Amino acid sequence: MNWRIERLGYRLLCCLLGWGMVGGVYQLTASYQMKGYDQATILPLSVIDQWIAFSSNGVWLYLSFFLLIPLAYLFCPLSRVRWLMFAMQGCALFSGLIYLLYPTTLDYPLIVGDKIADRVLAYLITIDSAQNCLPSLHASLTVLSVYVLWQKEQKVRRLLWLMWGVLIVFSIIQLRRHLFIDLMAGVLTAVIVGILCQLILRSVVVRSDCK
Repeated sequence: MNWRIERLGYRLLCCLLGWGMVGGVYQLTASYQMKGYDQATILPLSVIDQWIAFSSNGVWLYLSFFLLIPLAYLFCPLSRVRWLMFAMQGCALFSGLIYLLYPTTLDYPLIVGDKIADRVLAYLITIDSAQNCLPSLHASLTVLSVYVLWQKEQKVRRLLWLMWGVLIVFSIIQLRRHLFIDLMAGVLTAVIVGILCQLILRSVVVRSDCK
């Protein structure tokens, strides 16, 4: 029983340190931009962005991202938890640097409806940054989470995780919180940072074994 509690504590601590750094970096860069760093480049819509019509109904899938992240820490193999933490931290630091050096924004659509989804989206916009667009941390963290939950022996579950991740990414464009170019940059960031973290962790293990 004790080892289960210890493992749960370890997972929750890694989640706090990994996901917490993402939130910290995101808020710090957003606050810095609000103090005068407002020369943001407006990103143009691509063909894919134009093909996906704006709809506030995607807000529920968008918000499910905040459920996917803790589930990734709780249910991925224990051996992947530390990697997930470092990968999220790496994505946060790299993305934060880009946000400061090359701030980007987009022409956000007006919300004119009065549905519950419209109200939720309107509130979400008030607490979100209008400039932290490229790369999309929402996309980066979704990719990392789906990856750690992906297990070969669990065919049905891995398909469900993948579908969930794809739907989240789709909702990001549907809500116009990011554009397709932001998502691609976020995915690329997750892949590169993830590989680097894996190499670093492996080298640490090899060195410790050689001692």
